[in-house]
Amino acid sequence: MIMHEVLIVGGGLAGLMAAMNVSGKADAAVLSKVYPTRSHSGAAQGGFNAVMGEDDSIEAHVFDTVKGSDYLGDQEAIEVLCSDGPRVILDLERMGVPWTRAEDGRIAQRSLGGAGFPRACFAADFSGHVVLHTLYEQALKRGVKTYPEWHLLEILVDKGRVFGAVIYDLARARLEVIRAKRIVLATGGYGRAFLKTTNGHANTGDGMAIAYRAGAVLSDMEFVQFHPTTLYGTNILISEAARGEGGYLRNALGERFMAEYAPGKMELAPRDVVARAIFKEIKEGRGFEGHYVHLDLTHLGERLVAERLPQVRDLAIRYSGVDPARVPMPIEPAQHYSMGGVRTDVWGMTGLEGLMAAGEVANVSVHGANRLGGNSLLETVVFGARAGRKAAELAPGEPWPDVSSNTVKDALDRWNRLCLAPSAHSRSDDDQFAVRREMATIMTNQVGVFRTGVELEDAVARLEGLRKRYRDLPVPVGPQPFNYGLMDYIEVGHLLDLSEIIARGALARRESRGAHYRLDFPQRDDRNWLHHTFAHTTDRGPEFSAGPVSITRFQPQERGY
Repeated sequence: MIMHEVLIVGGGLAGLMAAMNVSGKADAAVLSKVYPTRSHSGAAQGGFNAVMGEDDSIEAHVFDTVKGSDYLGDQEAIEVLCSDGPRVILDLERMGVPWTRAEDGRIAQRSLGGAGFPRACFAADFSGHVVLHTLYEQALKRGVKTYPEWHLLEILVDKGRVFGAVIYDLARARLEVIRAKRIVLATGGYGRAFLKTTNGHANTGDGMAIAYRAGAVLSDMEFVQFHPTTLYGTNILISEAARGEGGYLRNALGERFMAEYAPGKMELAPRDVVARAIFKEIKEGRGFEGHYVHLDLTHLGERLVAERLPQVRDLAIRYSGVDPARVPMPIEPAQHYSMGGVRTDVWGMTGLEGLMAAGEVANVSVHGANRLGGNSLLETVVFGARAGRKAAELAPGEPWPDVSSNTVKDALDRWNRLCLAPSAHSRSDDDQFAVRREMATIMTNQVGVFRTGVELEDAVARLEGLRKRYRDLPVPVGPQPFNYGLMDYIEVGHLLDLSEIIARGALARRESRGAHYRLDFPQRDDRNWLHHTFAHTTDRGPEFSAGPVSITRFQPQERGY
């Protein structure tokens, strides 16, 4: 049996930042379902928000974030995010991150949606990629043990405390149990629950679903962010940096239509506002071919596009066949980010003893109902570092949790039957790919940018039907090792759990707030709905309860741009 004092699950920005802060203080290891440098954090383009300029202030960053969250973000946590930001940016620079520089030599900053100042520190439009590689190099330098292509299957709990995890090593087709005093989840989001998403194929919500099954609380799952600008057809992300550098949105009539929706911010309004505006233009017949609008960079000039947006240009040429320095890009909204996740405090602690979480898998509630561009990358490094520091502080002094040998044996027997001896399962004409496609279609069409009670009720019923179909599916036998069909089967189970919670939460919340927009309840309702949604697992399915929002210095007010 493998033992580590701190087991970090996820090799993206939050996981590696946690590992850096545990390293040298406790025995730590990073487990990742993909090779760490292929983590989805590497796809992030725009930048990391942090107050670095003389005209900007922590208070302004806090206010922009609170307002952007539609007053559902916990202000205590937002204060931590914004206050820690500048120091963490400088820490990353000392590790070797080559931030893009202004002409005077200082770290350059660009504007992203919903920000009152140019606040995002960036490395061209490869920001996530550059920081991810820097952190991984530093982790290797410090001797952090990594387990690439090891899949988390189950968090082991005995007498209410986490004591380890069951893992599937894809390359050896072998089950392992890793004992740990503390597990830090940093497994990212669940974007693959949707047909149209910017997320990588690995983003199947594993950490959230497994933590939920183990007894952790999920919070605010009904709030799903749809990025306004993804390439039409492929939904490859076109960074908000493109609008931050001055890009225009135009409909089929050639109009800069954001003047109708957010005249004060135009294209740099928050993502929920811009996504709804684009979707409305398309639905009301002002889109191109009824499907997309244009993101126009042609007025910026080839030099600026080449220097500041090289990845955007390359992606548009490769996947849409247009050079954005010369021709507008076809774009549409698509799922991008999950505001909800495993409920934590500002140190990554969950309600399940021994379990911690950071990054997109977690809900420390800095984004509330709508995340501002540039705040998620900052969240990964700020709260990844804090979770690592807290784990390093606690783990060395904690005794190894007592383990019942029967608990381990039962878990291994259960997963052995599923992963290594699936022949006992009945044959069927159905398969997980059909279930997955139907689930993702329901989520995109009925739990998307605009929602109604009728469509959500139908979505919940159809998702319940898919869960029943899933239980009767044959487990893919396939070749071993590298049985990707088996992994896909397990991931679909995670996505179905989370999809049901998202749809049920959206049906229950009868108001519109941030990214959750109900056509049948179009107004924000602070009197009845200014609270978090907590989801708990039960034998009867998810049960929901309400939790208070931390409001310190900014009282809720009407949100306009």
